[in-house]
Amino acid sequence: MQEVKSSVDQVESGAVESRPLEIAAPQTVTVVSPSASPRRIPHASPALKHGWLSRMRSYFIFDPLIWFYTLVMGVIAIPGGAFDRTGRRLHWFSYTWSWLIMKTISSPVKVTGLDQIDTSKPHVYAVNHASALDIPVLYTYLPFQFRIAFKKELLSYPVVGWQLRRSGQVCIDQQNPAHSISSIRAALKGLRAGLPLVIYPEGGRTPDGEIKPFLPGAFFLAIKAQVDIVPVALVGTYELLPMNTYHIKCRPLEMRVGEPISTSGLTMKDLEALSAKVRKAVEDLYYRA
Repeated sequence: MQEVKSSVDQVESGAVESRPLEIAAPQTVTVVSPSASPRRIPHASPALKHGWLSRMRSYFIFDPLIWFYTLVMGVIAIPGGAFDRTGRRLHWFSYTWSWLIMKTISSPVKVTGLDQIDTSKPHVYAVNHASALDIPVLYTYLPFQFRIAFKKELLSYPVVGWQLRRSGQVCIDQQNPAHSISSIRAALKGLRAGLPLVIYPEGGRTPDGEIKPFLPGAFFLAIKAQVDIVPVALVGTYELLPMNTYHIKCRPLEMRVGEPISTSGLTMKDLEALSAKVRKAVEDLYYRA
């Protein structure tokens, strides 16, 4: 989901042998946050203490169970999805894995706004990325089959990488965009056929809980397929499990879903303005008290 150097239309035509694939505008785009300075995260709980008992529970109960679920469900999914052309069965394995994790960590999720979305239509769901546990939240609480765009680096993880590859998720190679062509074509074909796509426009997890600038090419698939973008804010997942730790701090979570943003009639020239609009919508949801 990053800036590259040639024509977007070549994704469909396959004319990419001599030049790398373009999935964004040819110029560098910097989307500036509507806020001049970082805003206080209203749902952060600095007074909430997580002492050694919380750490022991995470290190010796939660973390081993999550790895156990990952190993067992990943191995079972290999033969279980062998003849799964639609991806429904593999999606069920991902849902079950996610449901087990969410039940284990005892962090209830309040979902708001999703009832206002026509989930029978294909949308691109633009989600802030704050935690490794964002994916279980999405698989558990989005009530439909979808695909997720992910970075190639995740393929190196045992079991997780197998499942991502076999379940038809959208692999993005940020170092060599031309290697992402087949996944991008599949995602575009899926959107046009009615299969929703989940993306993380920031390109990776936030290190401090603040929403980071969106990558310039994040919404090119939505424009190309002419489907609406649905902003989604996951609230509390950063406090639950930030980067560089295995300490899961149980707490209530929220998934806030905003109004769809139309891409009807938009072209790649509108990419910068669209990115800014979606980012503002996600920030408004995320920073709302």
